[in-house]
Amino acid sequence: MNLYRPPGAFDVLRLPLLGALLRWRWGRLALQLPLALIALLLIVDGFTGPQIASRNLATIAPWVHYRGLIVLALLLAGNLFCMACPFTLPRTLARRLSVRGRRFPRALRNKWLATASLIALFFIYEWLDLWASPALTAWVIAAYFAASFALEAVFTESAFCKYVCPLGTFNFVYSTVSPTQIAVRDTAVCAACQGRECINGSWAAQPAIRVDRIPVAGGGFEPRQVERGPGGALGCGTELYPPQLKSNLDCVYCLDCVRACPHDNIGLLARAPGRELGLAGAWPARWDVSLLVIWLAFLGALNAFGMVPPVYELQRALAAALGTRSDFVVLLVIFAVGGLLLPAALTLAAAWLAQALTGTERRVSLRHTTAAFAPAFAPLGFGIWFAHYSFHFLIAPLALIPAAQEFLGQPGDWARFGAGVEDSLIAVVQAVALLGGFVWSMSLAQRAALRLYRRRALRGLLPWALLLAGLLLFALYLMSLPMEMRGSVLFD
Repeated sequence: MNLYRPPGAFDVLRLPLLGALLRWRWGRLALQLPLALIALLLIVDGFTGPQIASRNLATIAPWVHYRGLIVLALLLAGNLFCMACPFTLPRTLARRLSVRGRRFPRALRNKWLATASLIALFFIYEWLDLWASPALTAWVIAAYFAASFALEAVFTESAFCKYVCPLGTFNFVYSTVSPTQIAVRDTAVCAACQGRECINGSWAAQPAIRVDRIPVAGGGFEPRQVERGPGGALGCGTELYPPQLKSNLDCVYCLDCVRACPHDNIGLLARAPGRELGLAGAWPARWDVSLLVIWLAFLGALNAFGMVPPVYELQRALAAALGTRSDFVVLLVIFAVGGLLLPAALTLAAAWLAQALTGTERRVSLRHTTAAFAPAFAPLGFGIWFAHYSFHFLIAPLALIPAAQEFLGQPGDWARFGAGVEDSLIAVVQAVALLGGFVWSMSLAQRAALRLYRRRALRGLLPWALLLAGLLLFALYLMSLPMEMRGSVLFD
């Protein structure tokens, strides 16, 4: 029995219209083209439109609407943005160029580079005020297209998506709370498959035919013809083998494995939200994975901290202490300490204290202790990002409409579409997101403690509970403060 496959799960791909669209050979392209068009419009407006953040599509769409919608999509459906990602639109051409390409360097086949790129994006966002600069935002979008194509063309795997992309890395982490996952319907069929098209693809320069002996219900086998050729589909770009898939980490929901499978044995299955977070072994016990999830939770708080009044007092104090007037240096210190060093130190302290309180120093390493509790930071981290992004989205949820009107040369009806949701309702949404994430995180931490320490679970849970509670209280404090309405403008 595969514990990582949702038992008796509903398959989204069996839905009459939606399932047919997603399984269709050009299904992903149909989703990518509209977003690619939008991305191109953002680039055009970013370079040629008004350089006012609240009136330009290049700043409103990515920094207000995209961020608000992406957390909602992750919570309700899964990694939909990566599924329809416009930056991988030239992937087919790039993969043809990389047929004889090389593997991504072994030393970089982890999450360290992706974590660095994610932190770099957050840092550049603050340092260069990307939210206030349509032109710089347009350059970022253009750079995304260039980087994605270049890495796809050079390497045989989707290195950009798996090892580099900061947006994809964010989506990977928080797609773990989602109610869907890719899984196989029958592992026996996969065992009998000779070509492993789900990962290798069914595309071939020359047509080829083989016959697989596939097990059938009631016993026995049936011969099934499998064709490969120029009309075939690409296999999994991030090199995930569906029968062994335990988590949404690294899965871009491209469904190439579904389209390439010659036996129709792979589905997009519904599951209990965040099911993998409570399963031991669903995530690899590696420092890069564990710290990525924990750092991202703290970065959610740090990103919100950069938009409330106390940050300016801290910046002035640091500038005076360091004897500098450079925003770059001051922000670098804040990100290095608040986003990296402090969370890492608190994590190691919690892991060490849990071991000391339970007497497991020799039996369980710090790495495995941290890996056991790292999934507990995903729900609270998601709650922090949701609370923050929902504020910016709800403060002006329809502002994209008048910005689009002005882009098309029409007067923007800002008075009609510039209104936001009541502050009291936004506060309720933020409180529910934070408290709900904390309760979920505590439940996961308790399960990890029971699994590791059994009778001494309460002792082992205590350091992690204090760390999670501290992060929650800090986030609640931040959300209670006046926050900059970046990229938004209010109208009565």
